[in-house]
Amino acid sequence: MTLFEKIIRREIPAKIAFEDADVIAIHDVNPQAPVHILIIPKRVIARVGDAGASDAELLGKLLVASPRIARDLGVFETGYRLVINHGHDAGETVPHLHVHLLGGRPLAWPPG
Repeated sequence: MTLFEKIIRREIPAKIAFEDADVIAIHDVNPQAPVHILIIPKRVIARVGDAGASDAELLGKLLVASPRIARDLGVFETGYRLVINHGHDAGETVPHLHVHLLGGRPLAWPPG
């Protein structure tokens, strides 16, 4: 069971920014920006490269949740970045797909 599954089951506490039937969004415990939220599907998909056609609606829900969360946290107007890591070299640390929402300061390009 992943760390995120334990958070979804409320076995581990987390600061929740948004939640509905399919998605939970939590504040990252090691933020890389003033606003750093993890948008997580409640159904486990190990990583974006493992998603299939049957996951399309759920993947869309992750993206559709992002502007609402950005508005709620005051970064919609100034801008925010969405990041999905796949694999070790990309920085993936939890084998449960999630989208990072980062904002609250100017973000450099290229990243990392």
